[in-house]
Amino acid sequence: MTGTGIRYVRGDATAPAGGGAKVVAHVCNDVGGWGRGFVLALSRRWPQPEAAYRRWHRERARNDFGLGAVQYVRVEPDLWVANMVGQRGIRTGGKGVPVRYEAIDAALDALSGRAAELGASVHMPRIGCGLAGGRWERVEPLVAARLAARGVPVTVYDVDGPGG
Repeated sequence: MTGTGIRYVRGDATAPAGGGAKVVAHVCNDVGGWGRGFVLALSRRWPQPEAAYRRWHRERARNDFGLGAVQYVRVEPDLWVANMVGQRGIRTGGKGVPVRYEAIDAALDALSGRAAELGASVHMPRIGCGLAGGRWERVEPLVAARLAARGVPVTVYDVDGPGG
C-alpha cells in the first residue's frame, strides 16, 4: 500500500483477489478496436466484455459511447468489467500517444459512483500505460483522487515476467 491508498500486487487483474463485489477496470479506445493488450486477457476469461464493447461501439449513434464513457458488463454474480473509453485511436504518431488523461479521469469519476453503489472494490492493471502510451505518474493521481480518496478499495496488478 502506498501513500495514495492504492494497493499494488503481482498477479492477474482478471483474477481479482478478495471477497465481495469487484469491478475489473481497464481502458478501451474510441475506434472499436479490441485485439491487443489487456483486453486479450479479458477475452480469454470472459466473452461478454468484448461482445458488449463491440455492440456499444457499433450502436454509438444511439448511446453514450465516447471518450470518458464507461460500460459495465456483469461477468459473474459479484464481478463486473468496466470498459472505460480512455484513449483516442490506437496508434502513436504525429499527434502523440493515444491515452487521454481527461477521459480516464471522467471514467474513473463515474466508476467511483458505481463502485460505491455496488459496495465493490476496483481491480486494474496500470490502466492507460500499455498500448495507450500513458505514464503511471499521470494516471496514479487520478486513480487515487477519484477512487481511493473516496473510500473505494483499489488494487493495481503488475504481471510477472519480462515487460510486466
